[in-house]
Amino acid sequence: MNGVTIDFQSHIPYYYQLIEILKQHIKEGVWAPGDQIPSELELCDSYNVSRTVVRQALRELETDNFIVRRKGKGTFVAKPKINEGLIQKLTGFYSDMVEKGLKPVTKVLYQEILSATPQIAKYLDVSVGTEIIDIERLRFIHDEPIQLVTTYIPLHLAPELINVDLSDRSLYDYLETEYNLQIARGTRFIEAVLATEEEAKLLEIDEGDPLIMLDSVSYSETGQVIEYYHALHRGDRSRFQVDLIRLNK
Repeated sequence: MNGVTIDFQSHIPYYYQLIEILKQHIKEGVWAPGDQIPSELELCDSYNVSRTVVRQALRELETDNFIVRRKGKGTFVAKPKINEGLIQKLTGFYSDMVEKGLKPVTKVLYQEILSATPQIAKYLDVSVGTEIIDIERLRFIHDEPIQLVTTYIPLHLAPELINVDLSDRSLYDYLETEYNLQIARGTRFIEAVLATEEEAKLLEIDEGDPLIMLDSVSYSETGQVIEYYHALHRGDRSRFQVDLIRLNK
């Protein structure tokens, strides 16, 4: 492979040398993001090292997000993660991606009027049975599904929203432009979860793969709840950025 070999006379551990060799292949484009790399046995043969050495090198590379291993399928070069700022900024996914120079594409899975369940009613601060708009969307970046999000909004706040095509439009922009509903603050919860069979199918991953769950309740300046959403982000393609400051006492 590119004529690079392990130096068996060096004091540098074999596994570390192998890590650097495989990193070099990835950085130089020998293997592109998404490409499958040789199997453990093939790497053993190519570099004349034990399987223990190969496994240790692959574990380190996986920890550093250079590769991703899929059970029963093999080992692949990891695709770069999309850096999102949705935890610390009151923006939606659409605006956040556009700000980063990416072109989000949305597939609306359903958009309908439902009666609020006790859980949804609690989040939206409305009575159980209140009519709400329930919107489920699958968000794509570069033709790859990244986020599955379900949004709940009280119908009386934006009655015409039920008829709006959100496949290529920011929900927040629509609410602000058409109904003067501007989100001023919000509470967001983040949690690591595993993909169900249905979620995995939509996001084109394996059942049980890691997801980042983001639940959010958004408020107007007067404290009125505007929306509640439940979003699932692919763990292998997403990471969230949080900027911190130290408060001097």
